[in-house]
Amino acid sequence: MKGMGNMMKQAQQLQSKMMKMQEELGDRTVESASGGGMVNVVANGKQQIVSIRIEKEVVDPEDVEMLQDLIMAAVNDAITKSQEMVSSEMGKITGGMSIPGLM
Repeated sequence: MKGMGNMMKQAQQLQSKMMKMQEELGDRTVESASGGGMVNVVANGKQQIVSIRIEKEVVDPEDVEMLQDLIMAAVNDAITKSQEMVSSEMGKITGGMSIPGLM
């Protein structure tokens, strides 16, 4: 039973480290751009969009679809980068072990 107690203690320590990391990742950001930097999106480690910056030159009332495509591309890339950042940081804690429901 002593081994089981040690395992439980290690699991609690791992959970504590992961919760702390998730908090810290909420403060970290990644940036993505599309249209040669005309649309910039910043996302945090919680996969939330923090900011969107659009250069005036890309705003064309005659071509709204292009602007929508640029925004969508930048947002999707920012979210992907955010997910990769979280996976990478969590992998450091879990030793690369995949734990369902964590990410």
